[in-house]
Amino acid sequence: MISRFLSLEWKQFFRSMFWQKSIAVNILMGVFALYFVIVFSFLGFQSFYILKKELPNQDPLKIVNGILLFYVIGDLIFRYIMQKLPVMNVKPLLVLNIRKSKLVNYVLSKSIFSFFNVVGLFFYIPFSLILIKEGYPASNVLSWLTAMLLIIVTANFLNFLTNKSNIAFGVLLVILGSIIALQQFDIYNFRQDSVAIFTSFYNNWLFVLVPAVVLVVSYYLNYKTLQTQLYLDDAVQVKTKEATTADLSFVDKLGDLAPFIKNDMRLIWRNKRTKTVFLMSFLMLFYAIIFFGNKTYEEKMPAFLIFASLFVTGGFAINFGQFIPAWDSEYYKMIMSQNIRYRKFLESKWLLMCVMTFVLYVLSIPYIYYGIDKFLMITAGAIFNIGFNTLFLLFAGSFNRKRIDLQASGFGNTQGTSATQFLIILPLMGLPMLLFWVFNKFIGFNAGIIAIAAVGVLGLILKDYLMNLIEKKYIKDKYATIHAFNQKK
Repeated sequence: MISRFLSLEWKQFFRSMFWQKSIAVNILMGVFALYFVIVFSFLGFQSFYILKKELPNQDPLKIVNGILLFYVIGDLIFRYIMQKLPVMNVKPLLVLNIRKSKLVNYVLSKSIFSFFNVVGLFFYIPFSLILIKEGYPASNVLSWLTAMLLIIVTANFLNFLTNKSNIAFGVLLVILGSIIALQQFDIYNFRQDSVAIFTSFYNNWLFVLVPAVVLVVSYYLNYKTLQTQLYLDDAVQVKTKEATTADLSFVDKLGDLAPFIKNDMRLIWRNKRTKTVFLMSFLMLFYAIIFFGNKTYEEKMPAFLIFASLFVTGGFAINFGQFIPAWDSEYYKMIMSQNIRYRKFLESKWLLMCVMTFVLYVLSIPYIYYGIDKFLMITAGAIFNIGFNTLFLLFAGSFNRKRIDLQASGFGNTQGTSATQFLIILPLMGLPMLLFWVFNKFIGFNAGIIAIAAVGVLGLILKDYLMNLIEKKYIKDKYATIHAFNQKK
């Protein structure tokens, strides 16, 4: 029966229109997957020796254990954003003489082989082999490795239990942000707790029973949840949800833009994929910590600090803006049939991206802790995002011909993705990095910051002129876009 399920899934995957129309995107995603496999494998084989060289007086295993608590929580957040829930087209199978338990067990078992689970093996297994090679007791290392493998699979099933809960996501985000902040400001040392927890798996195999028990419980809860939903009536009936309303009257002061802004706010909050983009933009606030706390970037690669600074305030603009107007693809024809100026439709998108960029900039004020120079980078990046990136994203959207299903899962799928999304990253990130590198190298740091901010200010000055050009481009491609969005897949 398992072989039959696999055969059906294989045929469904390669016969789908999405696969046939998006071969380039699938190849690109495969390249990204290969990249992560190579990176994790390199870290698995080399991290022991790198740590031994940089910190000769410390045990590399304990250093890794000190990071794992942060990694496990971050992995759960990353899975919430990126990992798809395990699915299988069970409607045709429910009328056949197949036990529901087999279907449920197959769906859950298939999820174990997810890329998010497999990629971790390319670090843990090589790292364990190196530990044994360097004289660590094999039994202890295997005990630690077993625990890590159990934790990976447990995270897989915990994600399926909490994936639909925004509260769970918020709690994880607050926990990770809090422990990073407390650790960063030397208020409490969570590394010691992390070392104690994960070293216990190495010292005593009995502690491995803890993640084993949690794994069994999480699998059972998933099993019961899926089993209660696996009925033919549930599979064929159209599920309706009661629409929730919110008081958005405060937007009315924006005049003609208000209806479009309200529509976008409802769209963002009511749909999983747009809500994921919104929540992820706040997660990107912490991105610069990776770079600002590393002296290597300051001394040798300062342009990468600009890269990080742009992401701090531009997370929403970049992730939301690159899919304009595909977010409205389901009712784009209706919008275009209304007696409205296209300019208002575009300006509402522009204003939404600008407001979110400003909100993220205000939330980035604590980065002053790393120095005024770092905060000036974030400030210049915010001005660049508002003045240049928002307008450029609107222009790039005129080439967007990929429909997006708002009811599909979140950021983990590539629906709506085309070569445009990858090409626009070059000017969005490459231009400010190049400007800073040139001016910083030949004039000085302040000149580099001013050059980036100047491009943003210039964009604001020319905003009306550029918006007219963008509007003309959208109107010119109006019917081609409508035809493309009418194609279901």
